[in-house]
Amino acid sequence: MTAEFHRPTRFPPRMFEGYLGAEDPAYVSRVAHDTAAAVLSRVRDDPDPEVVARLVSYTDEHGIDAIAELWSQASPKSLPGALWRIYLLRTMIRQDAQGVSLAFQRGTEVSHTIDQVVAGAPTPAGPAEVRELADTILRGVFAGDFAAALERATAFCRVAAAGFASLADDADAADAAHPDRPGILTQRALRLSSLAEELAACARLWRHDSLD
Repeated sequence: MTAEFHRPTRFPPRMFEGYLGAEDPAYVSRVAHDTAAAVLSRVRDDPDPEVVARLVSYTDEHGIDAIAELWSQASPKSLPGALWRIYLLRTMIRQDAQGVSLAFQRGTEVSHTIDQVVAGAPTPAGPAEVRELADTILRGVFAGDFAAALERATAFCRVAAAGFASLADDADAADAAHPDRPGILTQRALRLSSLAEELAACARLWRHDSLD
């Protein structure tokens, strides 16, 4: 992880190597915050398109585990927590673009809010469109309005959550072939709703210069 991740963002290897053997929770937390701040500030100070593109597609090549090691244990209302959740959302979308796009489309039909407008997805939004939206949101984190990117992600999560909940209501619990489907869809809806709340909180903190 250390040899690869510092290449596009030019971090000293020791920033990451020190993390791998860390056991002190306070030290792990400090490294999470330090690396998140370093990634964001260096890229936003000089948003080279090639570097931004590498960060957006980083998990495609290296997987989500490297990001999880650094930031997944951070507080949901923190900079590393926000970055982790944006990467996690993108990974979820890319792993099941068909299912997520179906849920998002259903969400636009059953929810009566401006969230689908805020999210910025085209109508209809198929698998290719939701994958592109995920990339656009993550790109905005590094080279755009950070709070607006989090708010777009929040809106997307809310619409998709409404869609998954609606699909769960439609699912037949008595279907012998898929007896767990309603529960699985409901769990996805709940997780996306929680994700939306966490990202919205981070956006508010960022706008008040309080996200660290």
